Amino acid sequence: MATLVAATGSTSKKVGAKMWVGASGRILGAVTIGGCVDARVIEAADEVIKTRRRTLLDISLDDDEAWEIGLTCGGSVEVLVEPLAPGDASDPILSAYGAVCDALAQDEAAVVATVLDGGDAGNAARVVLGSGGLVAGSLGNAALDEKTAAIAPQVISSGSSRTERIETPAGARRVYLERHAPPLTLVVVGAGQIAMSISRFARELEMRTIIVDGRPRYATRERFPDADEIQVGMPSEIVAAIRPGRSTAVILVAHDYKYELPVLRAVLRSAVPYVGLLGSRKRGAAVRQMLADEGFSADELSRVRTPIGLDIGGATAAEIALSILGEIIAVRRGRAK
Repeated sequence: MATLVAATGSTSKKVGAKMWVGASGRILGAVTIGGCVDARVIEAADEVIKTRRRTLLDISLDDDEAWEIGLTCGGSVEVLVEPLAPGDASDPILSAYGAVCDALAQDEAAVVATVLDGGDAGNAARVVLGSGGLVAGSLGNAALDEKTAAIAPQVISSGSSRTERIETPAGARRVYLERHAPPLTLVVVGAGQIAMSISRFARELEMRTIIVDGRPRYATRERFPDADEIQVGMPSEIVAAIRPGRSTAVILVAHDYKYELPVLRAVLRSAVPYVGLLGSRKRGAAVRQMLADEGFSADELSRVRTPIGLDIGGATAAEIALSILGEIIAVRRGRAK
């Protein structure tokens, strides 16, 4: 398993790319877009498979090589190449990713941390961390575990993996923190033009989209080729069955009280981090008042974002969709009020 753990002059999004190299020569994935770096990784992987000892490659690039993998000028990349033992329950790497799968199944994000420098080159020790602290494993040093756990929430909220230099009483260590999170799912109630644009943009942003509407003529695959799911029926019942959680955004663009109010009743007391309602301030105030009369608190009602989206002056369906997705990203990154 080869992982791009650092890249000078690159965006953090590239860090975390993986390639799998089998003893038979089979290759899955890539740490770059191909070319010189991947070729060197494959060569190193053959040796790692033979020796069963990991290695950290530090590959310097000239301008042409850097341009090939998306860097603007020469620099370097670091790739961690590690052996895996399929079926070995004691393998710390497999155990760590098993804990990650358990966290994702519970709609939780997790960070897998491993030390890059010092110690045994064959050491595959890992610690799995969540927003609340240690989940499983250890890096073999309590102080290092504690300091790494303190960084994990920042890595989760940042949306990307990265390598950090962490100071401990025993000295500084470089630790690679690999972020894993459930994919963000957009539940879009209303199959109009705005929803069509949302589903197109969301595909590019690697977000899942579920289109929900009670009108079969609107909620069709022809109109929503990029949607992951299309569900036709009573929106409140469908949304309740989806059971939206921390990795869900609910977008109400039906502009119809009979759809909106039941859905809002279902989600305002859930863990959904984003609830947006299409409409003017006046219409939003009217919806909030109806729900307030039913006993919803001011804090619960403040979660409804209306007018929906960032104020970019959007007028067309595509512009409004862009503003909605921008607001969702801002909320996820902690940048929205």
